[in-house]
This record gives sequence, structure tokens and C-alpha cells, in this order.
Amino acid sequence: MKTPPAKESQSAKPAFSLLERNILLSKGITESQFNLMQEKGIDCREAFSQVGDPETLAELVGLSTETAAKVMAWATGGAAPGPSRIVVESSDIVHCVHCGTKQPKDYKTGDLCNSCGVQAEPILGCFWCGSCGPGKYCRQCGAEFVPTGELPLALLLRREGVAKQEIAEKLRGMSDADKQMLWGRVHRS
Repeated sequence: MKTPPAKESQSAKPAFSLLERNILLSKGITESQFNLMQEKGIDCREAFSQVGDPETLAELVGLSTETAAKVMAWATGGAAPGPSRIVVESSDIVHCVHCGTKQPKDYKTGDLCNSCGVQAEPILGCFWCGSCGPGKYCRQCGAEFVPTGELPLALLLRREGVAKQEIAEKLRGMSDADKQMLWGRVHRS
């Protein structure tokens, strides 16, 4: 009559410890979701590696994506949820500065974006050396471009002796009142 205990030990499944259960509850899983998770076969921490990603866990158990991401990060040892991808692109690839869409191979500076219809890579004037070009930085002197509407303000700051690397940052940090005061000085000069 000792056969049933042996059969019972063969069918025993690993289960969450009390600590693991409490951690899962603290991550935002409800008691009913915890029970459903065990019914679906997620009955130990190692089972999360088979689940794979937060989206699958959310679909299986009915969790919010935020809760599923927290649980998967904990279950996989704090690793970032989901597979990490490294994308290496050619240096001649251009992305629209407005919507991020990759531009076709025959793209030329000044063309409109196929996705949003705005100039994908606007041509801006440099406040430091006076040249024009696309991108975020001047290809001649390395200064960070400022919006076209703030070019006179940048020129004023240059005349006043502000360093080239600080002008764009200073303009971004200014309040509207400070910019209006600068505009007054621009109009007087």
C-alpha cells in the first residue's frame, strides 16, 4: 500500500515558496491572477523563462503590461524585459527628425518625408560660422544648431562672448520672459 505515496511524489510539481508568492503579490498580481497563473502552468520562478516576455504573460494571466513587465523583470533576475536588439545601420541612412521614419536610399537633403510630409532633415543656419546644413550640428565648426526663429538670439549671445558649446543649451534653458528680454536687445542693436 506504499504505491500511492510514490505516485504522489512523482506527480508533485514545484511550487512558489511563500516568499515568492508574496513578492508576486507585491508586484501587483491579485490573488485570483496568482491562482490562474498556477492553473496555466506557471507554478515556479523557472517557468517564467518559458513564458518569454511580458506581453505573453499579460495575455496568459490577464495582467496589465506594467505589472507583467515588473513580474518578468523580477523572475528573470532583474534583466530588462523582452529580448534586447542591437540594430546597426549604415552611416548614410537618414531618419526624419519629426517622425523618425527611415528615408529611402535616393533621399537628398531637403526632401520631404514620405511619412509625415515635412522636410525630413531641415537645413539650418549656423550662428557661429554662418554655413548651412542638415542635422543637429554644423558640419563646418561643430556648433549645435538652434531653431531658425532663435538664430538672432544665438548671434547676440555670440557677440556677447558666450562659448560656442553653451549657446544652444542656454537658449533651451531660458524662459519666455528671458527670451523676450533678449529680443528687445536684438531689436535695439
